[in-house]
Amino acid sequence: MNTILTADLIGLDKIVNSDPVAITFFIGYMAMFASAVFFFVERSSVDGKWKTSLLVSGLITGIAAVHYYYMRDFYLETGTSPTAFRYVDWTLTVPLMCVEFYLLTKPFGAKGSTLFKLIIASLVMLVTGYIGETSGIDSNVMWGIFSTIGYLYIVYEVFAGDVAKLTKTSNSPELGRAMFLLKIFITLGWSIYPIGYMVLPGNLLSGAFEVSSIDLFYNLADAINKIGFGLVIYSVAIAETAKSRKAALAS
Repeated sequence: MNTILTADLIGLDKIVNSDPVAITFFIGYMAMFASAVFFFVERSSVDGKWKTSLLVSGLITGIAAVHYYYMRDFYLETGTSPTAFRYVDWTLTVPLMCVEFYLLTKPFGAKGSTLFKLIIASLVMLVTGYIGETSGIDSNVMWGIFSTIGYLYIVYEVFAGDVAKLTKTSNSPELGRAMFLLKIFITLGWSIYPIGYMVLPGNLLSGAFEVSSIDLFYNLADAINKIGFGLVIYSVAIAETAKSRKAALAS
């Protein structure tokens, strides 16, 4: 009982003394949870073909909220980065974010092979990234290169591959605008993750800034990327639903 009370007091002390990392764990947890509720509720507002997209958006933020709940407690009790928890979160949510690209373009002809390639690339990126981050200084650059290859393939698919081609031929301004925003998330929003990786001891940006601040950047990036992804999907679903319902009324 005394041990639990001491841990709680330590966690409270971190919040009271404005530990920015601890605060962003709390913000991340609540923001992800609220977003998951929003996406699940809003499924009733869109046509059937878009319901799965909002379901996946809710799953992404819901899974992240659960992990942030545990990562928050882990950080408050230990003061160290919850690397394993974070990679479990990413291993579940990043492939789901790739699924969103497929679901967005599915109404316009996307094939299952595109989804398969995106998921494999995301798993390569994450598994090799975790190995590199936990295997020590000697090999983290090598594993980082493998991880970057997976990331660059996702970028290729979105900018020039099947996803890009389907977006171009869809004749949907809403999809075009959404894909433009998702490209920004992929290139700028996701860039914080490889930068955080390269700051690790022995890597290319080692010493650029304190390793202890990586969680601060990761927490903010997670909230922006995952919630932002969902809101972009939501905007497309709402716009396409309104368009189809207007066309139905006109006919």
